[in-house]
Amino acid sequence: MKKNLLLSLAGLFFLFLLVACGGNNTDNSKETSADAESDATTEDTSSEETAEPVEIEFWHAMSGPHEEAINGFVEDFNSEHENITVKPVNQGSYDDLEQKVMAAAKAGNLPTLSQAVTNVIPEYIANDFVAPLNDFIEDSEIGLSDEELNDYVDVFKQSSQWDGTYYSLPFSKSTRILFYNTTMLEENGLEAPKTWEDVRNIAETVTGDGIVGMGFENSYESEFQAILKQMGGTYIDKETHEAKFGSKEGVQAMTMIKDMIDEGIARTAGEDNYMSNPFGRGDVAMYIGSSAGIPHVASAAEGNIEWSATTMPTLDGEAATTFAGNDIVMFNQAETAEQEAAWQFMKYLTSPEVSADWAMQSGYLPVRYSAQETEDYQAYVEENPAYEAGPKQFDTGFFIARVQGGDAVRNIVLEELDKILLDEKTVEEGLSDAQEQANEELQQ
Repeated sequence: MKKNLLLSLAGLFFLFLLVACGGNNTDNSKETSADAESDATTEDTSSEETAEPVEIEFWHAMSGPHEEAINGFVEDFNSEHENITVKPVNQGSYDDLEQKVMAAAKAGNLPTLSQAVTNVIPEYIANDFVAPLNDFIEDSEIGLSDEELNDYVDVFKQSSQWDGTYYSLPFSKSTRILFYNTTMLEENGLEAPKTWEDVRNIAETVTGDGIVGMGFENSYESEFQAILKQMGGTYIDKETHEAKFGSKEGVQAMTMIKDMIDEGIARTAGEDNYMSNPFGRGDVAMYIGSSAGIPHVASAAEGNIEWSATTMPTLDGEAATTFAGNDIVMFNQAETAEQEAAWQFMKYLTSPEVSADWAMQSGYLPVRYSAQETEDYQAYVEENPAYEAGPKQFDTGFFIARVQGGDAVRNIVLEELDKILLDEKTVEEGLSDAQEQANEELQQ
């Protein structure tokens, strides 16, 4: 009996030892795991804290209040990213910026990123110094989700791609809208024009006593392009890169503009440089200009006239308006860390909040659909209804073919259109000569 009792006690004691040892092993395991997690956390934090600071240059062509806004965005971004410093550099006009970018590319000392007029990006692509963005966009950690990518206004998103590859993100975008003197139209029992026929009728009605009914900017190729498209014509073929604006439709489009000017019911800006000046004085009842010109119109018209803006006139039920402006591009001469920093800044500049803020400060269009829905932007548009005209045309706007040589073609067309207005050439001769020169440029 005693022997059995001793054996039982020995068994219990042995079992107690096993449990105790097992318990200690479990505790040690948890402690080791916790230590490992602590070490890993410390390592990750240490890695973030010791990341090498990166400084990148951002070249732009903004001046005055626009440059002040850019500098404000840069300061905000830098304060939120302790290891990234963006240095904004004003390079003068857009032409100056383009020339300096081309020179820097040849010298091998490009900045990390820059503004770029959409028409010149094909030149950058052809010379192989602009970086494709698809890898950044599709990156699972720092990229854009499908929802975010689809939030970019579709026409702007499409204009940032060449053969399915993104080479830019949209930034400062504008379109053509029609400004009109509300008081002048109301006094004549007229409403804002909706069609080109309305434009002509209003212009005929109000022209006289020093007032001209309709106005065009000195550079009015955008209106020519829009009417050409409304008539079913083609400016530059997207597939063949061939200029086709000397067609029957092109002649009809230019004739429509020239006839109004020849009849005295329309004029160009001429020595006023920009049509906002005579419009603001009350010398012109209506004119077509850039949506980015709204702040200039407001300044010129203050204390002189009451005005508003509406969408481009339609022709035979067809709506069309050109979009213009510039994007943000990244250059491939930059180091990997610099490109990653640049991508973060590009995303920031085109975020809904910044896009809305930039639109309110500059007059450019929001590049994100959700930017239009922000509370601040909604309140701003309610106070400034002229800003509604641009976004209303997102579905009918277009970019002309973005091809290498496109910028040179624009200059050729402007020169020949001037000769047509001055009666140095007929419409047919001017457009034919412009098309021939354009195709020589495009085939180089």
